[in-house]
Amino acid sequence: MSSRRWIALALTMSVVIVIALIVWLKRPKPVAVLLTRIDAGAVERTVTNTRAGTLKACRRARLSPSMGGQIANLPVREGDRVKAGQILFEIWNDDLLAQMELAKSELLASQARAKEACAQSEVAQGEAKRQTQLRKKGLTSDERVDQAVGLATARAANCEAASATVKVGESRIAVAQAALDRTRLTAPFDGAVAEVNGELGEYVTPSPVGIPTPPAIDLIDSSCLYVTAPIDEVDAPEIKAGMTARISLDAFGKEYFEGKVRRVAPYVLDVEKQARTVDVEVDFLSEKDNANMLPGYTADVEIILDAHNNALRIPTEALLEDNRVYLYDAADQTISDVPVTVGLTNWQFTEIKSGLEQDQQIVTSIDREGLADGVRVKAEKQEQTD
Repeated sequence: MSSRRWIALALTMSVVIVIALIVWLKRPKPVAVLLTRIDAGAVERTVTNTRAGTLKACRRARLSPSMGGQIANLPVREGDRVKAGQILFEIWNDDLLAQMELAKSELLASQARAKEACAQSEVAQGEAKRQTQLRKKGLTSDERVDQAVGLATARAANCEAASATVKVGESRIAVAQAALDRTRLTAPFDGAVAEVNGELGEYVTPSPVGIPTPPAIDLIDSSCLYVTAPIDEVDAPEIKAGMTARISLDAFGKEYFEGKVRRVAPYVLDVEKQARTVDVEVDFLSEKDNANMLPGYTADVEIILDAHNNALRIPTEALLEDNRVYLYDAADQTISDVPVTVGLTNWQFTEIKSGLEQDQQIVTSIDREGLADGVRVKAEKQEQTD
């Protein structure tokens, strides 16, 4: 081969190499992505509340007196623990106490008169019987027998009337006690005093009809708590009492508590515009979970409608529109746009029915610019599913 041909070949190869180098240097840089490995686990279909729920006490009583008057006794303060039947609040009632004592005294007098009348009746009954027996033997006159029988009848009527007077006295005491009870607020159950509205010596009046006023005593039993949360009307028909749920509270961070649906409201609320909801109540499965919780906390519930265990799953954040994913090929470090068939899904995981296999890797950072079918990528880090 002549030297010219060698020179031409060398120049051609050099040009090819330079062009290849330029193309290689100008090729798009790989997109940095986050990858996750497909695994098997539990996938649930759930619904959650549309607005924040509230932690409530199973028993809460906002107590107010049924009559007005001056506060004469206020033995409790906010935060006190009280027992059922304990007096919490009392309006001045010295006049009613005096009426009660009068009624008790009158009852004692009535009981004494009834005892006397009934004793006289017994004596008269005995005399009438004795006179009747003597008459049979011819030892007394008919007139004396008639007198004894008449007197016994009269004494028996006196006894009956006196006994009725005793019952009237007992009823008067019940009336006086009812009037006295209207001046007192007593604890209907064991609990803690959450709020006290009023001070000794102040005058209180009952709430006018249709105008709510703050309660005199707000009593809460915090030993039993539950969550009430609004669920969108579209999701409500699938929710039934007894379904498993998870409860989360802002005050406890990412900690979750096991719960169970106790009640689904039989009506739809339309208080919020264009957001009709159904209230759902959820109990805590363990009473120990109530420790350190306060009624009024913001709470959310996640109700489990269906669940599949050991299902092939991917993070929901990796799912593209029309049920597609970016599948990573480790051999040439590229991604492929792959369609998949999905099953149950929630905000965390989506079940894969077909299109992927366990241990394959997919892209989770689908919002990165430049991602498309066939694009070269560089794994930024490997994510682990929980």
